[in-house]
Amino acid sequence: MTSTTDPFNPAVPAGAYDDLYARALPLARAQKTWQPEDGPLPALFVSHGAPPTLDDPEWLNDLFTWSQTMPKPRAIVVVSAHWENAPLAIAGITAGTPLYYDFGGFHPRYYTLKYPTPDATALANRIAGTLSDTTTIHHYANRGLDHGAFIPLMAMYPAADVPVVQLSMPSLNPEALLKLGQRLKQLRDEGVLIIGSGFMTHSFAVYRQPQLVGHTKAFDEWALNAVTAGDIDALTDYQAKGPGAAVAHPTADHFVPLLLTLGAANDPTTAVTAIDRMRFGNSIRSLQIA
Repeated sequence: MTSTTDPFNPAVPAGAYDDLYARALPLARAQKTWQPEDGPLPALFVSHGAPPTLDDPEWLNDLFTWSQTMPKPRAIVVVSAHWENAPLAIAGITAGTPLYYDFGGFHPRYYTLKYPTPDATALANRIAGTLSDTTTIHHYANRGLDHGAFIPLMAMYPAADVPVVQLSMPSLNPEALLKLGQRLKQLRDEGVLIIGSGFMTHSFAVYRQPQLVGHTKAFDEWALNAVTAGDIDALTDYQAKGPGAAVAHPTADHFVPLLLTLGAANDPTTAVTAIDRMRFGNSIRSLQIA
């Protein structure tokens, strides 16, 4: 019998998303689009999950509700934990680019999910113009959005009516991501939403050994305090200064997108928590920063 509680074997794969989609689509289509008088859009750090996010009605609802508190962006730039590529690369430009299903071991339905975003050529050209003086950008024509991009966006903007471009992480060096965010910051004045997509803590060990949760909780609290204190130096040196960092982030990939967000923000001390919960022993804290 199929379990209704096992996140890796739900009774109705992505059933919670189906429910959200039916309820949220009219609201998403009616959402007011950003206008210059709205001022710069914020920079976001979004904790994303793999397919089990689509089976978590609370998480999905929080993501959608969060998106509704802002004007609908004219475009979105997302940097995901799941794509490191140097030199800097760009993907997802063509309308309806197939998704990149960079996960394994899940129900077949998750590999048929669609998120047919509009053509993003104008956004890609704008990004190239912003970065080309110091950076060569490679275009991956056949690489669609990976799950660090499309899963949260399916919940936040279910109508798939906002152009989206995904940029690679040029490295896992926190300072490199901070500098990339700083270069992209100006796009916020044009109605472009900048998203760093990672996970406030990302530990498989705590999922297997729940007694380790104190480490992920301590790191989460430390990271939030460092952000709201504007202590960028501490955050770039998180491996040495963050309590429980070895457990909370055994690899850098899911933490450094936060530095992208901080670079794109004007003032880290304005950070507000949009989502604050634990899932699978990890913090899914997500932040909005002016």
